[in-house]
Order: sequence, then C-alpha cells, then structure tokens
Amino acid sequence: MMKAFMPTDEQKKVITFDGSAFVTACPGAGKTRVLIERARHLLDKKGWKRGIAFLSFTEVAVSELDARLRREGLLPSPVMPHFIGTFDSFLWRVLVAPFGIPGSLARPRLIPDLELREVQPYEGARPIPLNCFNRVTGEAIPEKLRELKIDFNLKAHLTTAKKMRARFKERGELDYQDARLVALGRLKALNNDSPLTKSLVARFGEIIVDEAQDCNPDDLGIIEWFLGAGIPVKVICDPNQSIYGFRGGVSTELDAFATKFGDDRRLSLTGNFRSSKHIVAAVSRLKRPETGHAYDEALGEHRGEPSPVYLLAYKGQSVPSSVGTHFGSLVTQLKIAAKECPVVAATRLSASRALGLPVDSGFGHLACRLAAAVGDLYSSFELGGRQEALEQMHRVVLTLEGHLTLKTYRQHMDALGDRHQSWRPEMLRLCKLLRYDQEKHKDADGWLDAARGILKERLPSGGDRSINQVLRRHEKLAEALLPPPLHGHSARTIHSVKGAEFPAVCVVLSTAKAKGLIEHLETGTNHTMAEELRKLYVGASRAQRLLAIATPHTQVKKLEKLLSNPANSGGLRVVNL
Repeated sequence: MMKAFMPTDEQKKVITFDGSAFVTACPGAGKTRVLIERARHLLDKKGWKRGIAFLSFTEVAVSELDARLRREGLLPSPVMPHFIGTFDSFLWRVLVAPFGIPGSLARPRLIPDLELREVQPYEGARPIPLNCFNRVTGEAIPEKLRELKIDFNLKAHLTTAKKMRARFKERGELDYQDARLVALGRLKALNNDSPLTKSLVARFGEIIVDEAQDCNPDDLGIIEWFLGAGIPVKVICDPNQSIYGFRGGVSTELDAFATKFGDDRRLSLTGNFRSSKHIVAAVSRLKRPETGHAYDEALGEHRGEPSPVYLLAYKGQSVPSSVGTHFGSLVTQLKIAAKECPVVAATRLSASRALGLPVDSGFGHLACRLAAAVGDLYSSFELGGRQEALEQMHRVVLTLEGHLTLKTYRQHMDALGDRHQSWRPEMLRLCKLLRYDQEKHKDADGWLDAARGILKERLPSGGDRSINQVLRRHEKLAEALLPPPLHGHSARTIHSVKGAEFPAVCVVLSTAKAKGLIEHLETGTNHTMAEELRKLYVGASRAQRLLAIATPHTQVKKLEKLLSNPANSGGLRVVNL
C-alpha cells in the first residue's frame, strides 16, 4: 500500500501558492510529487476549466511526470486543454508549426542537427562547422574560430554559410534554436488584444516550467512574455545544476531573472528526500553559498545510511581503472547491483577509462567509431546507452554508404520519413556480427579484416574508394576493441544522468579540470571553472546511499578540507589508490 504523501511546510506552500513564483529546489526535493499535488490543487478548484502546461527540458523528465499524472487520473485523454512536454515541443507545437516560418511558404520541419553541417565553399577548402557562424547576423563567431585554430580569410565561407541557411529556410528546415527565435519573434509582435494572445490566455491557467536552469536567454524571454500576458508561471529550478553553457544555457542570467518576481514570490525547497545525510552534507558544500545560506537537509528513507563519502585519490595524468575497481568493491559491500551504479564524468572518455571500458580514441576515425559503437552496445546496461550506441552504429553505416556526404544524419532521417525506425533490426544484426571475439579475431587487424568483409557490399556502387580505404587501420583501434570487464558498471556523462538517481555513484574529476574547479570552490576566482563545479554538483547529487569522488592525488587534501563538516563527523573518507 502506497504511503500517504505528507508534504513539508515548504512543499505545502508551493502546492497551494497562487500566481507566479520563482522556486529554487535542491536535488531530491520531491518536485514531481509537488507538481502532481499542484495539479490536483488547481483541478479541484470550483469552476476550473483552463489547461495547465507542464514543461521541462528532457524527454525522461516529461515521460515520468506524464506517467504519474495519468496514474493519478489527473490527465484526460486527449490531453487538451492541458499540455505536457519539453519546452522545445511546446514552442514547436503551439507557436511555430501551426503558423509556419515568416518569409517561407514551406511546411516547417524540425531538423535538430542542422548546425553540424559543414561549410565548404569549394573543393579543397577547409570545412568549417556551420555553428561557427552566427545564425542571425551571418558573421563568424571569434571564440569558436579560435577553438579550431582558424585564422585565414573567411569571405567565401561566410557567403556559403548564408546561402546554406537561406536554403534551409526555403525548405522549411529549422533546428531547436531557430524555432526559439521564430517563437520569440512571433510573441514580441503580439499585443494583449491579439487573437493569439487571447487564445493562449484563455487556454492556460498556469504554466509550470521545471528544470528552468536549463533555459537559455531566449527561453527566459519567452517565459517573461507569458508573465507579461497575465498567465501565472511557476519557474522551478536549481541554479547550481545549470550545466548547458555550451548550448547557450544561463547562469547569472537566471539570478537576474529571479528578481522579477519579488521577495514574496520567491520560494524554496531545501528538503532532500533522495540522499543520505553524509551525501547531502557534501553536496551542499559544493554550492558556492552566500553568507547565511541554509544548507539542505536529508529527510528521506536513506537519511541514516552510514556509508561515508569517499574521495578516491589517483595518481597519473589519466584516470586509472583502479578507480572503477575500488568503487566496485564499495558497491559489493553494500550488496547493490553494479548495473544500477554508474561511473560518471564530464566526458564519457574519462568515465570509460575509470572502468577499463573500450573507448573511441580515434578522433572521429570511422573504424574506431564503428568499434566503439559495437562495444558501447554490449557494455551499456541501461536502455538509453543502448539506443545511443545503435544510433551511432547507424550513423557509421550511413556514412560508409555515402548518404551523409551532403546531409546531416537528421536531415537524412527526416527525408526518409522512417518514424518507426525500421533500421534498428539491421543495426542489431550487424552489431552481433561485428562483436569482437579475441579467439575468433585474434587481434585488431583480424577484427578489421572481418568488418571489411561484412560491410564492403554497403559501399556505393561506382564509388572510387575501396572498403580498405574507407575503413582504414588506426593505431587506436585495439584500444577501442578492448573487451568490457565483467563488473557491470556503466560509464555515463554527467549530462546524461541529469534528473536521474542511483543507489551509488562515482564521479570522476579529470587532471585537466580538478585544480581549477577546486580553486573556484575555494576562492570564487577562476570563473571559467564555475560550470565544471556545477557538473560535479549534478553528478554527486544523483547518489542515494554511496558517493565516491575520484580526484587527482595532488588535489585531494584541498577537496577534503572544503567538503568537511564538523557537524557531520565521519562523513568523509580519503582512499589513496
């Protein structure tokens, strides 16, 4: 029998608070339960006939909320007038697709990876990713050019990039950011008497934006428009989990946005129902709290778990597999299934190395990508990892077949119109045939010969390259083919586990980032490391019973001092590997 929900005072205030509010919520704050009860509170109101929009930024978060709302009988079928989906899908379905693209007669089509197209004005010119050119002004973005060490004249590239975007618009092709700009432009052109404004106000009695730290500035502009139109908006976020700077995510902008609500409309959820008191204490100290900031409190079923937070100090310039070995032994002692306990890092490469898993070290080399995709399929223990591996396999095969020469993967799939992903069985068959077997293949060269034999029929007829030229040998191929160990732990990026929770988690700090990250935590300087610190916070806060943080031995004493809490004696332990 399900235990009756007994909200804390903070939760009760959010559930019953009418009007717009800015809510900061710590990890494990029970937000999903609060959102369900908020929906119940609104729908139970006498005469309530308007819809509620539930928006988040990942399909995983949306799917969980959707399932629980339906189980509680709070979502009708069809769901109108309510809306539940990602922020992107809301913009697309409510503000873009029904009205089209200004200046284009084509049916709008969403192509998420348009920016991955390469700009190559003539044969022999260096290809440059389209995302190096500003989508609004068309000008080159200096920071991105510096990253690619590009310092030559780009006149021809600029012209070609503008023509490419014009072709996309003519065909009705947009990526998510294009859709945001169209939606924002459409809203800004409206006034309160516009039919669209009136219809949105009439439909939605409240808009709830969860995980709002994943917004970018344009998203905040769209939310601000809804506030100005008089639609109550609940913005729920944890600013310390803002880790999408690479795609324009907000950090300081979110703090400024919060001031628009006023002190009486800024609420907080500081009770952590996910993690042990030792983990909550450590994670709280990973924030850069202002003076007088209240630390989060462990309130859930794992509150009394006695396991300390482990700092695993490793030597060397790269993360050794001894990290995964020791983490595995800690998990075994608690009698937790290894497949439920990932090793996470900012990059999958670091996490894989910590577990001794095969890694794609070929820097985009096709044979290494192929080997890594096959290895990923058989070393992934969660559905999302297997799906990603199959898609990577499909990309490699389409590249080999010549389908992605002038198109991105998403452009090709959109043109194909394959909504049911009929390619998946064939990719599973190929992965089975290409699985590395040391007895059968002997070594990397043997596997490569077999792979060439299996895939040579997929080369485009009449092509001028042989299978040996397309699938060339690479010195890192043997590393990509390493058989996965038997421990069962998976390697995940921090971005991929955001919003999830696990009985045990090991977070890996690389030698390249650890010093700057800890310096920022210690002094507040080195602001370039602020997002790296937030990544550590996100990864560590996924853990329920056991948390390990692998860090270079040169930094472990500093980190131990920063995470120590006199009120949490015995909650931290250093292990030298």
